[in-house]
Amino acid sequence: MKRRLIAIVLIFTAVAGIGLRAQEVPQTLALSVVQAVEYALDNNRSIAAARYDLLASEKGEWEALAAGLPSIDASASLSYNLAIMTRIIDFGGTPTPFKFGTNYDASVGASLSTVVFNAPWLVGVQTAKLASTIAKQGLTQTTLDTKESVKNVYFLILTLKETMKVIEGNLENLNAILASTKAMYSVGMAEATDVDQMQSTVTMLENSRSSMLRSLEVNHNLLRFLLGVPAATELILTDNLDEITSKIDVDALLADDFRIEDNINFQLIESQLALSELALKSAKASTLPSLAGTIYYNRTGMGDELKHMQYFPYSAVALQLQIPIFSSGLRSAKINKAKINLEKSMNTKSMVSEQLLMQERQLRYSLINANEQFKSQKANIEIAGRVLESFRNKYDQGMASSLDLTQANNNYLTAQNNYISALMTLLQTKVEFDKLMNKL
Repeated sequence: MKRRLIAIVLIFTAVAGIGLRAQEVPQTLALSVVQAVEYALDNNRSIAAARYDLLASEKGEWEALAAGLPSIDASASLSYNLAIMTRIIDFGGTPTPFKFGTNYDASVGASLSTVVFNAPWLVGVQTAKLASTIAKQGLTQTTLDTKESVKNVYFLILTLKETMKVIEGNLENLNAILASTKAMYSVGMAEATDVDQMQSTVTMLENSRSSMLRSLEVNHNLLRFLLGVPAATELILTDNLDEITSKIDVDALLADDFRIEDNINFQLIESQLALSELALKSAKASTLPSLAGTIYYNRTGMGDELKHMQYFPYSAVALQLQIPIFSSGLRSAKINKAKINLEKSMNTKSMVSEQLLMQERQLRYSLINANEQFKSQKANIEIAGRVLESFRNKYDQGMASSLDLTQANNNYLTAQNNYISALMTLLQTKVEFDKLMNKL
């Protein structure tokens, strides 16, 4: 029996270990840019935090409203008097002690209270509703920021991978030229400086490749963070730059009119302005009278024994009116301060409006320039490629030196890098423009 138990434990441990190892296997995610954005919206930590803020603000609405609604409280008490209070009363010149009370006192009661009129409470309810609106706008802003970050990092990774392909292709060409130059040097047809220069160029390009690999890993980690996935998750980006750029219609983008009211930054500023207006309203409301009502019902019991308690009812209806009269200038100072903050909010709204309109005009110019640069650099690649092919043929025929071929190869590499840089600029400008237009 003991051996059987040990065997069962060992089998269970082995199965559990297999399960744990299975869980530790890195997850693989294959995502297009659209799928990456959708995945981030469901799993990003910043968006989750903004959702919690929204839920809390929605509960705060009812909290503010319930503070002035009718409330019912019940109470009960029972006390045993260790020493009953005694008083001496003079009856015809004879002081006589009398005990006032019994051994036990009991009380059971209920009360209903409500706010009849309280201006600060009414303003507080409006403020709580506005706080929920601001929380919703905060969630929208966080969502837009996350979309922008995911797209930019996704595009940057694709761009880095494209750059890696360019570097790898150039390394292959330069290594072939280096091998050929070494062979020519061995038979006296090239100088040692030619070999050294080629070797230096190859080394620099290899260093660039290593740096690019590190940048790729850093941006993969950043994308994992934005997606809310573990660091060990393998990411496979299924989109490619050609497909993405082919869908960009700059003319269609520029044809859209800018509605500043749809911009989330403008909406947040308007909400902040409304909040300042409510703060002023609340400061003024503190100068108004407030009225509250209460209904009591109690039963008090007295007796020397718990079994023989005598109970007597007591009830009342009460109204409490509070009228602010003098506060040494405190309320006046609050009102003036709220007025200043309101003027400040109005100034901020005007400033942000001007900034958004200026940003819209600037982004339109940037989008046009980025598109023109992209087309220009794309054409330069074709020209540099033809020049490189011409020098390669001349080199094979002995009509050009390795230095000429290396220079042509460097020019081609520069053209490719410029093209990729222009492509990335176009993609980033489009994302920024889409965000401004609330179409991200």
